[in-house]
Amino acid sequence: MMPPMDDLDDLDRRILAALHANGRASWTDIAQLLGISTTTVARRAQHLFAAGLARVAVLPHLEHDGPVHVFAVRLTCAPGSQLRVAGLLARNPDIRYVGIITGGYDIVFELVAPKHRDLYAMLVEFTHAIPGAQQSNADLVLHTYKVSYDWSAPLLGEGAPAFALRRPVHTCERAHLDDVDREVLAAMREDGRASFQSVGRRLGISESTARRRLEAMLERGCATVATFIPAAALGYEAEIMFWLSVEPSTQDSVAERLSKERGVRMIASVLGQASLWCEVIMPTTADIHHFTSRTLASVPGVQSWTAGVQLLTVKRGFLMVPWAESRIAAALAT
Repeated sequence: MMPPMDDLDDLDRRILAALHANGRASWTDIAQLLGISTTTVARRAQHLFAAGLARVAVLPHLEHDGPVHVFAVRLTCAPGSQLRVAGLLARNPDIRYVGIITGGYDIVFELVAPKHRDLYAMLVEFTHAIPGAQQSNADLVLHTYKVSYDWSAPLLGEGAPAFALRRPVHTCERAHLDDVDREVLAAMREDGRASFQSVGRRLGISESTARRRLEAMLERGCATVATFIPAAALGYEAEIMFWLSVEPSTQDSVAERLSKERGVRMIASVLGQASLWCEVIMPTTADIHHFTSRTLASVPGVQSWTAGVQLLTVKRGFLMVPWAESRIAAALAT
């Protein structure tokens, strides 16, 4: 169960924001950024990790093992079954994201399907075999315009851009990674802050080899360090999924305009009832009101939209998030 957000102070939030910007930053680097002692950072950060408020992972490029289809699926559930359905979905290794939302659907999940796989079995047979799963709506993701890791940057002030990890745009192919690269990624998938010494010892390679391999993959864009933190832990009140209908000729321009908004964490083109799928994280509900009544209203080409509040994120980056684990475990045990 997630600890009460009221128990976190401004320093806790700034440490979390620093980890969000650079999940492998040393305690010393974070201390220098925030102007406090290394001891304080280490003690506070370890408490935040133990409380289940952050998870750092090293993730391979989505297509590191070959081309994939990505589907954004919205699902309705039988009353009271949302947590259990979300937990069963999260067990599927091909599902990258699971969230429980408000609105016309109960759950949104993202399925990553290798292009040679049976889509009917993955999208229809699997989903509707889950007890409690009802109506589903699957949209093929055609193009991702933006995935942002800097929505929390305002908490860090002017030092945020230099501190954040560089994430190059890259098209990854199977030949880019060898067996040792894949072993390093697997070793750091669950704990993205694992030391190179421990990774080397686990894999039977030198510390310098582990370091060199990871740094090369990050530099090329074959891997990413991702830090998962609940938006509420950083004092953000509003985490919203939008589905936008836009005039076909303006799709690119609408997406490019919205990509400039820091609070837009992700925006993608989808093939379905809507044209664009957008995830927005804002400090307050007043900011969401501004986003809908002024930002969206002022963008030429936006015709209509539907939205849902994200009530609970269950899985991101193919990993269960720690703040949902106890709730999901309790639901699956009943």
